Amino acid sequence: MITSSITKKLKGIIGNDNVFDSPESRLAYSYDSSPINTQIPDLVVRPTTPEQISQIVQLANDEIFSIVPRGSGTGLSGGTLPSENSIILLTNHWNKIIEIDKENLCVWVEPGVITANLQADVEKYGFIYPPDPGSASISTLGGNVAENAGGLRGLKYGVTKNYVLGLEVVLPTGEILHTGGKSVKDVAGYNLKDILIGSEGTLGIFTKILLKIIPKPATSKTFLAFFSSMEDAARTVSAIITAKVTPSMIELLDNTTIRCVEDYTHIGLPVETAAILLIEIDGKKALVDDDAILVHEICRKHNATAIKVAQDEIESIKLKTARRSAFASLARATPTTLTEDVAVPRSEIAKLVSRISEIGKKNNIRIGTFGHAGVGNLHPNYMTDKRDKAAFARAEKSIIEVEEAAIELGGTITGEHGVGLYKKRLLEKMVGSPSMIMMRKLKQMMDPNNIMNPGKIFDLRPKCEGPLPTEREQIKKFEEVAWI
Repeated sequence: MITSSITKKLKGIIGNDNVFDSPESRLAYSYDSSPINTQIPDLVVRPTTPEQISQIVQLANDEIFSIVPRGSGTGLSGGTLPSENSIILLTNHWNKIIEIDKENLCVWVEPGVITANLQADVEKYGFIYPPDPGSASISTLGGNVAENAGGLRGLKYGVTKNYVLGLEVVLPTGEILHTGGKSVKDVAGYNLKDILIGSEGTLGIFTKILLKIIPKPATSKTFLAFFSSMEDAARTVSAIITAKVTPSMIELLDNTTIRCVEDYTHIGLPVETAAILLIEIDGKKALVDDDAILVHEICRKHNATAIKVAQDEIESIKLKTARRSAFASLARATPTTLTEDVAVPRSEIAKLVSRISEIGKKNNIRIGTFGHAGVGNLHPNYMTDKRDKAAFARAEKSIIEVEEAAIELGGTITGEHGVGLYKKRLLEKMVGSPSMIMMRKLKQMMDPNNIMNPGKIFDLRPKCEGPLPTEREQIKKFEEVAWI
């Protein structure tokens, strides 16, 4: 428990106005966008300088309490949920774009900058910042780096880690580390930057981020391809990749998602269609035109019933906005929607689609599936009602079975949402014991008192507390979690 003495010391570091201890203010930070319900943090703090964060971290080590870094709280795996004896440390107010370096094609930003705001700013100068998560309008760049966020443009342009050039980070022992920089090539020593990316707030707190930007493509073409079966749509994705065409995005929506999106947006989607592929091709005009013709031919060869081409930029944005609304559309259709995140090699996407369908039918659970099919990353959404215990248990069972199916197909339990609290039950089965041992050793070395976002990704236990839970014990614990 955070004592009055600790609260007083925190106020001495950052001022009374930046420490929130009322029940109302703390309640607002007791949940994120995941379906997990944990507890209310003891305090919420809002530091304004890296030096203040360093002092807070040193105090946490002295007094032994935990720090949970938090941006917008849009995470879907429970990564920003408070733990016992913890404070929430906010970074969303650090929202300055510090520098746009047009010569070196990079930008310095604070961690609280909203992703879409950076994208809009650099486009004014003829550049793009490609990582494009569905939550771009509200998620922060610090959170994107912590989770290694993906997005719609991942097929051609990659994910967040491909654009992080440097970091300023406060380590779990209070030191302020600077790693990376504007040099295009740099192999001096271990790549500490890549260890920190995707560490989900367990290895440090980002205070400044250097990101790569690239020239904006000359033109683009966006279109929808409609299919009478999910399998045809999935096979089309593989065929496009095999044809050596790299669209900037290939997004898949199943019939359940199509119906919910149309009910929400009213943009004229055909609700009887089994599946839709949203495809965008960008680059130089001649190449875009040639690739678009080839992709259209591939779609028709794989039984596309129709192809709708966006006639202008406004219509293109409209189509992509409909895709971005997929999660919200599904969430409003049932009292409870559990969002999953699995990924497989692109060659296995058709098999994954079939397995998701089979699992839903077997367990009598309605599943709405959409996602970044071009990179093999799908988001099955389990539509249920937590008040119906039997139905909810079937949804939980389906989630585990889909994750196990992804592992069997050579994939992963998370493509972009992170492990957090939500997915750690199957992590060891996926990565193996040697990897778990190395991750735990790294965490223990960098964070000897386990004060930085403890319990996320995996558990650490003192030897006197006995062995870590087995895979089956973790799954059982997951099934007993109190969901929102």
